[in-house]
Amino acid sequence: MKRIVKKLEQYIEINEIFSAFRNEKNAVFLDSSLRNELGRFSIIGIHPYLTILNSDKLIVNGQVVNEPFEDYVGNYLKNHHEENDTTLPIVSGAIGYLSYDYGRKLENVKSAHEDFIKIPHCILNFYDDFIIEDHKRKEIYIVANGNLTSSETAIKNIEYKIANIIEQSHDSDSISKILVNSNFEKEKYLQAISKVIQYIIEGDIYIANLTQRLEIKSEKEPYEMFKKLRIINPSPFGAYLNYDNFQVVCSSPERFLKMKNNHIETRPIKGTRKKVSDEKENLKLKEELQQSEKDKSELLMIVDLERNDLNKVCTKGSVKVTELFTIEEYATLYHLVANIVGELKDDLTVMDLIKATFPGGSITGAPKKRAIEIIDELENGQRGIYTGTIGYISLDGSCDLNIVIRTALFKDGIYSLGVGGGITYESELNFEYEETLQKAKAILDSLS
Repeated sequence: MKRIVKKLEQYIEINEIFSAFRNEKNAVFLDSSLRNELGRFSIIGIHPYLTILNSDKLIVNGQVVNEPFEDYVGNYLKNHHEENDTTLPIVSGAIGYLSYDYGRKLENVKSAHEDFIKIPHCILNFYDDFIIEDHKRKEIYIVANGNLTSSETAIKNIEYKIANIIEQSHDSDSISKILVNSNFEKEKYLQAISKVIQYIIEGDIYIANLTQRLEIKSEKEPYEMFKKLRIINPSPFGAYLNYDNFQVVCSSPERFLKMKNNHIETRPIKGTRKKVSDEKENLKLKEELQQSEKDKSELLMIVDLERNDLNKVCTKGSVKVTELFTIEEYATLYHLVANIVGELKDDLTVMDLIKATFPGGSITGAPKKRAIEIIDELENGQRGIYTGTIGYISLDGSCDLNIVIRTALFKDGIYSLGVGGGITYESELNFEYEETLQKAKAILDSLS
C-alpha cells in the first residue's frame, strides 16, 4: 500500500466535485459551506475498505463480531496508527456518525420507545480515497491510500471523473409542496416543558433539552435539498451522507469535539435568537441574547458539565474555558457559544474521549444521565441520529465531530427533523415552543 497525495492543478469548488460522486454508495461529504476559522476544510470520502455498523450487534464488513463497538474501534485505531505529516486534516481514517441512541446506551439508559426509523446506531466507514478542499488557500487535494486499487489508478479515475463534471441542472429553485407533521401537539409539548420545569424545581436536574420531531413530505430529492440548504444556511459543520437506503442532510453550526495531537476542543451552543431583515432590530436581538441571564446561566451549566466530562480523560489542570458568551451569527439565527479545551492523557484514544463525553451536554442537560432519562420519558420516540454526531476519526488519532442539529434524515420517502431547546427554571413555555420552530426554518425552506 502506497499513499499518494496530489494537489489538483485546476481549482474547482469541492461542492461541484461532490456532484460527480454523490450517487456512489457510501459517498460522504463533510461540508464547511460557511468559510470561517471553524470551517477551513471540506472533505469527501469515497470507496470504503472497512465498514463498521453498530446496532444490537456489531457488524464489520458484513460479519457479526462479538465485541463492544467502542472497544473494536479503539483497538483498530491503536493497531493501525499512522502519522499524518501533511497540513490536511485527514489522509487515512473513517467518516460516519454515532446516533444519540448509541450515546443513551453508553449512559445505560433503556428507552421506553420504539425505534421510529430503523437505521444503524453507528456507521463508520474507513475510506480508501479522500478529496479535500483547503478553503483558505483555495486548493483541492486528492488522497489515495491504495487499499482497494493501486493509488495511481485511483488518482487517475478520480481526476477523470472530476474533469468530466458537468454541473447537474440547477432545478433546486423549483417550488415543492411540503406537508409537515409533528410527533407532538403544541399543547402536549407545552405540558412536557412544564414537566421538565417541575423536575428542575424538585432538584432532579438543572436543565434538559426537549425535542419534537417533524415529519415532512416533499418532492425534493435529498441532494437538491442539500444544495439549496448550503446556500441559504451556510454552516461550518454541514454534511451529506449517502447510505444504502437513507440519506442525511446536515447544516450544523455546532462543533462537538475536535482533537489534534491530544489537544481537545469542545464548543457548546446554548441560547438562540432569530435574525430579522431589519438591522437595527438585529442589533437589539444580539444585545438581548448577550445580556440574557437565562441564556447565560444555561450556557454556564453546560460548560460545567463539559468541563467535568473532559476532566475524566484529560491531564490534571489542562481543562480550561477559553471563550464564554461569544455571539456567533448564522443565516437565520444568533447563538451564544463557549469554548473549552483540554489535553487527552497519553494512554487514551479518541474512543475513550467519546465514551467520556458523548452525547454532548448541550443537547442532553445536566446532570447528564438524569436528563437523558427524563428526555426518554417525555419525548415521543427515540431520537435516532438527531443530536448524535457526524464527522471524521483519523488514523493519526485526531477527530472533528459535530453535534447533529439542523439535520434532516431521508428514508422511505419521508424527511424527519428533530428540533429542540434547553429548558431551565426560567423558561417561558410559548417562547420555547416558538424557538423550536425557528430552528426548523432553514430546513423547511430548503425543502419547499
